[in-house]
Amino acid sequence: MVTKLLKRVVDVSLTDGFEKEIIIVDDASTDNTKDKILQFIDSHKDTTIHYYCLEKNQGKGAALHKAIAQATGNYAIIQDADLEYDPEDFNKLLIPVIKDNADVVYGSRFVGGAPHRVMYFGHSLINKFITFLSNLFTGLNLTDIEVCYKLFRTDLLQSLKLREKRFGFEPEVTAKIAKVKNIKVYEVGIAYYGRTYQEGKKIGWTDGVRALYAIVKYKFLN
Repeated sequence: MVTKLLKRVVDVSLTDGFEKEIIIVDDASTDNTKDKILQFIDSHKDTTIHYYCLEKNQGKGAALHKAIAQATGNYAIIQDADLEYDPEDFNKLLIPVIKDNADVVYGSRFVGGAPHRVMYFGHSLINKFITFLSNLFTGLNLTDIEVCYKLFRTDLLQSLKLREKRFGFEPEVTAKIAKVKNIKVYEVGIAYYGRTYQEGKKIGWTDGVRALYAIVKYKFLN
């Protein structure tokens, strides 16, 4: 799966002259992921790819902390290692940057006409409640804060003191960007090819509880 995903990322041609710097963070995988990544990098020497491996498994947030610190481009886009999101949508995220110098662009699985796999009703309710509560505390009007695809101005993202090491990253970063004065936040519709638990989906109810806790916590904590 990781090789297929990386090929899609490499193959995307970015609009308006943007170039890619790919940063891969391996959250201490115990299978053959590392070997596959290194083989891929070796076969794509004409592409700027940086690889880092954490010493122990810490969670999505921890992996993102590492990647954020290493980023050198003007903008950073988050990409999970699964195939639920289509890298072709990178260009959708860039449109508000090109047209209005956006600081932050969130993808949304719930707006626009892109394909959206029909998944669990319970997950949808929880997602909408988390987004509603986040909006209530931040004053933003987003439709999908738990979405993977988010674009940030890199210097802005690196200036945030991010603490959450797992899925609490999403509400934390949302709470903190909402506190930035005169920030330009946009949202664009993206495609979503969700997975079932049988297909490898890992997020569970405890992650939802942590998200709710993070929304309240980072309303008051920088």
